[in-house]
Amino acid sequence: MSIVVTGATGELGHLVIDSLLTTVPAGEIAAVVRDKAKAAGLAARGVELRIADYDRPETLTGAFRSGDRVLLISGSEVGRRVPQHTAVIDAAKAAGVSQLAYTGILGGPDADFTLADEHKATEQLILDSGLPYTLLRNGWYTENYTANLAPVLEHGAVVANAGSGRVASAPRADYAAAAAAVLTGEGHLNTVYELSGDTAWSFAEYAALLSEVTGKDIAYNDVPAATHQEILVGAGLPEGFAAILVDVDKAIGRGLLAGTSGDLARLIGRPTTPLAETVRTALAGA
Repeated sequence: MSIVVTGATGELGHLVIDSLLTTVPAGEIAAVVRDKAKAAGLAARGVELRIADYDRPETLTGAFRSGDRVLLISGSEVGRRVPQHTAVIDAAKAAGVSQLAYTGILGGPDADFTLADEHKATEQLILDSGLPYTLLRNGWYTENYTANLAPVLEHGAVVANAGSGRVASAPRADYAAAAAAVLTGEGHLNTVYELSGDTAWSFAEYAALLSEVTGKDIAYNDVPAATHQEILVGAGLPEGFAAILVDVDKAIGRGLLAGTSGDLARLIGRPTTPLAETVRTALAGA
């Protein structure tokens, strides 16, 4: 039996492996990756590599074995994720894995925005498979914002169409630690976790924090959805992706990413990392 992480060379997957290696021998961990060369660092640490591709179901046949505990990290290609995830779920079922954990989205069936659609479909596929499951409904990553600080600082403004909506974010490392906890612990089968930061913040508060930390005047510009769409496209984003981001902001305005269930802190055994700490880390590395 191995603990298997799919998408292991991605940002979240790599952090899950890092977290697992603090408590589990490397020889008990397997990484499902598309590119062996890209995963050379994992192999050097003693992690088993299993080469497979979400888009090529036949390659997934040997990716899982009976009794494995598997983490399915959702694919990054919006619009293609349901067939990709279906291939993984089918392979996991055929192999007889003992646990299939999945990184979904906060709110599950109640998340009524476009980006959630494929996650909800995947959750239903997992339930229909009959596999023992753990649904990790991840809230927003703080890095969704702190990774994009350069234009914010350049223009002196946080721009969104979220009104006074709040975001209960946490950094990827916190979500990775939670995934590692359910893969190595007991009592997590057939369970759903709503994962989010301990404290929800507004974009006005985020702008104020940036002003405090940088010493610059950073405003929050709450703009109409159509205006935000134009701004994002003008910055070089494809229209479809810009529309998804605008739709997410609308969801934030409706309070759909503000939930603070406490599940994330309970799983990782400590408070979630505050927004200010992630902001300072991002600025120090800029």
